[in-house]
Amino acid sequence: MQQVNRLSKKEISTIFHYTGDVCLLLGIAILIPIIISLIYNEHNYIIPFLSTSIITLIFGFTAKKFFKKGPNMSLKVAMVFSTVIWLIASAVSALPFYFSGELSYLNAYFEALSGFTTTGFSMFTNLDGLSHTINFWRAFTQWLGGLGIIFLVLALLRSTGADVMRLYLAEGRDERLLPSVKHTTRTIVYIYVGLTGLAIFLFIIAGMPIFDSIFHAFTALSTGGFGMHNSSLLYYNSIWIEIAAMIIMIMGATNFALHYTVIKGNWKEYFKDIETKVAFALIIISTSLITIMLLKNQVYGTDLLTNLRFGLFQAVSAISTTGLQTAFYPDIITKWIGLGLFLITLLMIIGAGSCSTGGGIKWLRFGILLKGMIWQVKSFILPGKAIVPKKIHHVSELKITDDVLRLTGAFVFTYFVVYIVSVILILIYYNDISQVIFEVASALSNVGLSSGILTPDSPVLVKIVFMINFWMGRLEIWPVLLLIVITIQNTRRR
Repeated sequence: MQQVNRLSKKEISTIFHYTGDVCLLLGIAILIPIIISLIYNEHNYIIPFLSTSIITLIFGFTAKKFFKKGPNMSLKVAMVFSTVIWLIASAVSALPFYFSGELSYLNAYFEALSGFTTTGFSMFTNLDGLSHTINFWRAFTQWLGGLGIIFLVLALLRSTGADVMRLYLAEGRDERLLPSVKHTTRTIVYIYVGLTGLAIFLFIIAGMPIFDSIFHAFTALSTGGFGMHNSSLLYYNSIWIEIAAMIIMIMGATNFALHYTVIKGNWKEYFKDIETKVAFALIIISTSLITIMLLKNQVYGTDLLTNLRFGLFQAVSAISTTGLQTAFYPDIITKWIGLGLFLITLLMIIGAGSCSTGGGIKWLRFGILLKGMIWQVKSFILPGKAIVPKKIHHVSELKITDDVLRLTGAFVFTYFVVYIVSVILILIYYNDISQVIFEVASALSNVGLSSGILTPDSPVLVKIVFMINFWMGRLEIWPVLLLIVITIQNTRRR
């Protein structure tokens, strides 16, 4: 086995062992929608979810029993595990959609992966006609995915030692609220659950029905963006619901370390942080420009506040990488085209906060690169021996080294390479460049805003490219590239 994938038998056994842990947790989670089916008398969904749970639990018990974890998991093994487990979890979670006859398995897998990666593209053509049970499962996959599959394992299981730290790092997290990673994960879970309760409350007082409030609290806080209706949040046509949604989307896109700081009573820290400054500056600038464009073209009439309402909501939805919509195809292509479409695409690419539920390049990386440009210009102006201090405020004062700048630049470059390759592949099937650029940015940054390209009838290759984008975007690219390198080496050795 070592010759095949450069992983030892003990390392492979460790991967299967932790896969068993995930399947056991997921098998229990799959039983929860059965409660919804009983409440709403949708008994035809009991068997699909029960059978999926049994299959998942059997696989989990088998993996735990026959595969033992080895000592000291390496970061490479942790990254490989974090890469494949999203595919496995989605494969299992797709079964209720398939067993119930709602979707073909490919479309069901697409739906599940879109859910777990908190992307929000859907293969259901008539969201208004979906059952409560299916809708709950869609929203629940996004809620679980908002925290992260591995993150839930770390928070709920008793694993300790080096494995915990490496699994934590492998899922793209490098910040701690507390000295212990174990305590950090549990604290974040408590914060996430608390914010979920607050989100449900905000939607209820805004006038949304209880089930709808739970659904949208799950999908907005996780920055997932699944909707219950074909017209997404515009279905309710309520400014108060849209305001509640924007507050919740910003909460989901905010770094959990900042949430923790605010909960401890240090409100000033929130406004001092570089991520907050980047996010609100981008929202204000982009919303102003979009509103001017909408008003000039009278997209929503001549009323300033109406155009501001639509512009602000889509800007917040894009930069938080949530994907809830009040502007739709074909309007977003025919009436937002030009400046509006470009700014929304740019906001999706920049993405949300680090250590949040959102995707994209992240506010922190964007802020570091902007600062890096300023530092570089200063270095040209100052005398040769002068040292330019490279510091940012992110929860605390941080010194930015050349290595951090290099890694940040490397990530952004890699992101755009993946983005460009994906755009080229999709252009084979669709020739509207503006739509393709928009849709691929939405997929790779795990947003889910749609321009109308992707449908259940889209070519298989298009769906696969989009699913790879979901996957790579959620894992922040590096773990997937590691798996690709291992696969290439495997092929060469053979």
